[in-house]
Amino acid sequence: MVDYYESANYGHYPPGYDYTQQEEEWDREGLLDPMWEKQQKKTFTAWCNSHLRKAGTNIDLIEEDFRNGLKLMLLLEVISGENLPRPDRGKMRFHKIANVNKALAFIEGKGVKLVSIGAEEIVDGNVKMTLGLIWTIILRFAIQDINVEDLSARDGLLLWCQRKTAPYNNVNVHNFHNSWKDGLAFCALIHRHRPELLDYSTLHKGDPLHNLNLAFDIAEKHLDIPRMLDAEDIVYADRPDEKSIMTYVSSFYHAFRNAPERGRIEPAKPKEPPFDWRKAVSEGVKRIVVYRTPSSVCLSTTDSNQSFPFPTEADVIVPVHCPHNA
Repeated sequence: MVDYYESANYGHYPPGYDYTQQEEEWDREGLLDPMWEKQQKKTFTAWCNSHLRKAGTNIDLIEEDFRNGLKLMLLLEVISGENLPRPDRGKMRFHKIANVNKALAFIEGKGVKLVSIGAEEIVDGNVKMTLGLIWTIILRFAIQDINVEDLSARDGLLLWCQRKTAPYNNVNVHNFHNSWKDGLAFCALIHRHRPELLDYSTLHKGDPLHNLNLAFDIAEKHLDIPRMLDAEDIVYADRPDEKSIMTYVSSFYHAFRNAPERGRIEPAKPKEPPFDWRKAVSEGVKRIVVYRTPSSVCLSTTDSNQSFPFPTEADVIVPVHCPHNA
């Protein structure tokens, strides 16, 4: 299996890969890319708080607030709907290790193989191990059970996104990193199910910060999906963190999975070319008249009932007589 945190292989998983399994050789000393670490801290903290708030609490620093194991156990109870063993309330190190071990045992009981993540790393505030543990929890409880046709987990989520965004211009979702940088995919997911919340036709690929912030604000205000990402981190990253985007996108899946598709995108009408009065004259038109309507200025040929939008040529501003064709 690939190392979740080995940048050389990051995000290149074969179809059918078991995302719930831990890496057997976890590099404890290796460091996360600073940008990815920043993104994961924000995203994973927001994801945890979206569940912990149901129990009337939250975390501020993900590497600190799970150290005694109490909120980690509570998080698992909230997202699973099951009771964990009674936690140790003492403040000694061995009490904290005991609580984290209870949480790890519960995760392993759900069929997740935890290798190289020990309670001691979590109690000691190891950032990499803590983020790795929370990512494992997200995979197991938010992504693993996604099924679209014969695809599950990450592949099923990707297929769901592709189908939902297929009708939209300038959206081509084929991964969970650069496909989301311009923000249009997020906006398309929202418009497909809640078209009254945004006008997709006004959005432009060249304004990614606006698109991302618009989607994030709407999701937080109207869909109860907390803001898990920073637009600037996505736009200015060479490659946004896949785990962070996948976590956020999974929230849209759970919000919309049973919702009807109400958004419709009308195909763009081809623009008619401007009227070429020179060509018309060469083809035998005897008279071209310029006239004004309440909303526009048009050209009309006296030979027919056809009228055309006024062209941009500055020299065509008065009726044009064609005596040589008379």
